[in-house]
Amino acid sequence: MTTGGKAVAVSLGALATAGLAAFAWGSLVERRLFTLREVTVPVLAPGSDPIKVLHLSDLHMAPWQRDKQDWVRGLADLRPDLVVNTGDNLGHEDGVSGIAYALEPFKGVPGIFVNGSNDYFGPILKNPFRYFGAPSLLRNAMHQKLDIDSLHRVFADLGWTDLNNTAEALDVNGTHLELFGVDDPHIRRDRLDVITRAVDDLRANDPLADESWPDPEEAAAPRPTLTIGVVHAPYQRVLNSFVNHGAQLILAGHTHGGQVCVPRFGALVTNCDIPRKQVKGLSLWDSGLHTAYLNVSAGLGTSIYAPVRFACPPEATLLTLTSA
Repeated sequence: MTTGGKAVAVSLGALATAGLAAFAWGSLVERRLFTLREVTVPVLAPGSDPIKVLHLSDLHMAPWQRDKQDWVRGLADLRPDLVVNTGDNLGHEDGVSGIAYALEPFKGVPGIFVNGSNDYFGPILKNPFRYFGAPSLLRNAMHQKLDIDSLHRVFADLGWTDLNNTAEALDVNGTHLELFGVDDPHIRRDRLDVITRAVDDLRANDPLADESWPDPEEAAAPRPTLTIGVVHAPYQRVLNSFVNHGAQLILAGHTHGGQVCVPRFGALVTNCDIPRKQVKGLSLWDSGLHTAYLNVSAGLGTSIYAPVRFACPPEATLLTLTSA
């Protein structure tokens, strides 16, 4: 072999070794490095008490994943004022039992949820390179149906509110929350037309919507209100609609933060049409008319058929909402 040939062989061997080491790290270590990301979001009215929001997403739970279940249980020690679950809870046909165990300590804590596609359908083996072309398609005939009714019963037992294609109101720490959400846009279950009517009805039926905060000493001050939109997959059509309906904060998941990222470059794919730079974390979303804070969770799980993360550890987010 020539000197040049030897150099090429050595380079290829080093590249293969590095690739195997990266895969081993991502599959054996990083995907279990559960991380709490903490951010402060200045969206409340002046003088408002802070609100701690725990954002959970993309658990993709399988019954044997006790390390993930125990880590989620420990998040109850944060004593959040509100839990927001943005879907894809199930990663196995028996995943509901793991979700019930993981979320048990949050019973009685106010919570809201929307569905992801992996609350309806189980995962299948896919060619990962397809994600570079376009968002993955769900072929219902190929996917096992999951027990979403049992999942919803778990949430109902916790006292959480179903926000799929509807709007609700909640008072937390002296702030009136207007909440609206949609079912998963990734499988075209979002009904933005229904949301328009639901938000209008919510405001029309609110007896204090145009009145001052009921404390006589604060009669000159409007009631502090925050509008939050919740969705699983952050497609641009949904984010724009939410912002144009008055959302000041939007919470989403689905992207896994790219799941496999390149240091200093970021995510290679988003699995929707959100820009790569906003695939995870807190940013501002501009609809062209208005802006809102957007938090996209990188999520806590992966498909059981793609159990790897690289430069993108699994996460939950604690958002502390404060006065603007």
